[in-house]
Amino acid sequence: MTHNKPLQLGPFEIYSIEAGRFLLDGGAMFGVVPKTLWSRQIPADDKNRIKMAMRLMLIQSKESGKIYLIDNGSGDKFNDKMSSIYGLDYEHSDLIGSLNSSGFKPEDITDIIFSHLHFDHCGGTTTYDKDGNLQEVFPNAIYHVNERHWKTANHPNEREKASFFPENINPIKESGRLNLVQNYHEFEDGLKSIPMDGHTEGQQLPVITHGSTTLVYVADLLPTFAHIPLPWVMGYDMKPIQTLNEKALFLKKASEESWYLFMEHDATNEVITIQHEDGKFQMNKSLSLSDIT
Repeated sequence: MTHNKPLQLGPFEIYSIEAGRFLLDGGAMFGVVPKTLWSRQIPADDKNRIKMAMRLMLIQSKESGKIYLIDNGSGDKFNDKMSSIYGLDYEHSDLIGSLNSSGFKPEDITDIIFSHLHFDHCGGTTTYDKDGNLQEVFPNAIYHVNERHWKTANHPNEREKASFFPENINPIKESGRLNLVQNYHEFEDGLKSIPMDGHTEGQQLPVITHGSTTLVYVADLLPTFAHIPLPWVMGYDMKPIQTLNEKALFLKKASEESWYLFMEHDATNEVITIQHEDGKFQMNKSLSLSDIT
């Protein structure tokens, strides 16, 4: 078995877990930004869709003995029509295969930290067995969800409800292992989350710190490197002006303190750093997780 090389950061061994690729409409991904601009950064296919990753983070803590998985991708429950719409590509990678290649099995996972519960972030929680019944993929994991987001996911507005699938969310509710967390929750020393509310209420970004090194799982605050410019905000965001303001504060701190940003959806860049020049934020370096020192 080929094992991915982890990043060693203090007591944490950190792995990049690829759970497949998919496609989303470029116009929706960039909101009011004209296609003539965004397509220079990320080209679209003949249906105006851009390539998206489902890149997860696995964190093995030598301190607590816990094995955390951040998000778990879209899962494999789509029918042929939906798979075609989203261009799901599990030939590139799949959740279980990527876990196995890093030396882990689903039952090894003790904790799943959800950034939020849109289908491409939590669909891997369950699968259908041969009889068509839902079953949990991670039978031993505690599910950590921001409490404010949990309320949103269970009582969504008309605009957002298409992103929340009952077959993903109800098994989390019924598992008996749901842990609702507050803003700035600390999972253990060196691992916490910070809240962002522009994309969806109560999105939480996991943050790992050790010494002077900070690694942030940026989820849908920055879906791709092309979303670094402040006005480049997704049409999917519930509160686009809030996203803009959150990005401004976040990127300022990220550039000043040389944070590493782990990209969940960027199909090309796994980890990036930010620089601030001439009043604008832009990508400084593109790295792999193992490049961090």
